[in-house]
Amino acid sequence: MSLLSSWFLQRRFFIVILAMAVGFVAAALVPALLQPMALLCTALGMAVVADTLLLYGRRQGIEATRDMAARLSNGDNNTVSILIRSTYRMRVRLDVIDELPFQFQVRNMFARITIDAGGAATYTYTVRPTERGVYDFGAVNIYVSSVLGLVQRRIRCEVGRSVPVYPSYLQMRALELMAFSHRLQRQGMKRIRRIGHTMEFEKINHYASGDDIRTINWKATARTSDLMVNLYQDERAQDVYSIIDCGRVMKMPFEGLTLLDHSINAALALSNVAMQKHDRIGLITYGRVPGAVVRADGHRRTLGTMMESLYAITTDFHESNDEHAFTMVRHSVRQRSLLMLYTNVESMVALRRRLPILRALARTHVLVVVVFENTELRDLVDATPESIEDIYTQTIARTMSLQKREIVAELRRHGIHGLLTAPQDLSVRTINTYLDFKARGLI
Repeated sequence: MSLLSSWFLQRRFFIVILAMAVGFVAAALVPALLQPMALLCTALGMAVVADTLLLYGRRQGIEATRDMAARLSNGDNNTVSILIRSTYRMRVRLDVIDELPFQFQVRNMFARITIDAGGAATYTYTVRPTERGVYDFGAVNIYVSSVLGLVQRRIRCEVGRSVPVYPSYLQMRALELMAFSHRLQRQGMKRIRRIGHTMEFEKINHYASGDDIRTINWKATARTSDLMVNLYQDERAQDVYSIIDCGRVMKMPFEGLTLLDHSINAALALSNVAMQKHDRIGLITYGRVPGAVVRADGHRRTLGTMMESLYAITTDFHESNDEHAFTMVRHSVRQRSLLMLYTNVESMVALRRRLPILRALARTHVLVVVVFENTELRDLVDATPESIEDIYTQTIARTMSLQKREIVAELRRHGIHGLLTAPQDLSVRTINTYLDFKARGLI
């Protein structure tokens, strides 16, 4: 940590100077005040020298380090801590200014801290990145003042570092815990009633209160003279692919994140839950040209491979070619799989143009097409109109909102599962859909 310092006069010094100037003006009218004002001027100079010596008495009076994760989670609140240690033998007041990456567009990251002699303090704040990529944190600027408060020493701690911002791994972990706990309903998740026995046999065990009597194994019961039941487990090793459209329709922003970023976060959350359910996870991205392919696998490293692939993808402001998605699925997906297609369809005309490819995918796979609901339109629909213009605006908003539901209905008429969701609910809704399909034996 390199350490640079500068010297400044504080506001208190200038207030005293202003008061002394008034005193000298008064001394011109009352000569008896001249000698006391001269003594005060000398005392001020000595106080400034003393304050300077106190602050510069130690070469490294303040040491600072920045503590943060090796990578940040996109769209989440990430904690950053600045650890400050004082080597002064007196109590000092610190004004701490951290140089944040330009992506945050924040210029007021300021904190005022008081540290006792030889003490330490921690300044903690949160940042919420909304773009993936590399973020460069700069130096930590600390302005040190003594009890006199006349002089301020700036210490610039060169602790800059570059930190990559990855898709939301914090959300991925949180949803994993919720998916396997009793807190599903609080977040909009639901428990799915399992229909039939679309499960693999696991073992025979003694009957316990609450077991389904239909699973009693009568042959084992006869041999042991005790009630025995068959235990089942979820069918495993099924393929779950996340297919992400990287075209211009995914550039639309909601709550600071683009639809592409919402889709990336949801794809990782879904893949993590699917992997915990012992299914294989895969990834396909496409746009105007074919993108990345991660073949379905059940190893933990596959999730890391997916995250690295998703880290750098962006939209290219061109219309996506669904034929690339079809070709990539045909060459990469070897068995019937759940395909979660993250895209956005804004009109029935656009849907009819894409429908032949979607129907072709749905013939051999379970296809779910994500259609994003425009939450701003929903707010317009729910608002109370106050003028004729508001009525026209609300009518158009209702028409566009209804068209989204018609798109989902049209998909279902062709045997394609449609998922209409607000961007902020995407992760929970996709996990719900996966759990629902798995419970009903659709995959």
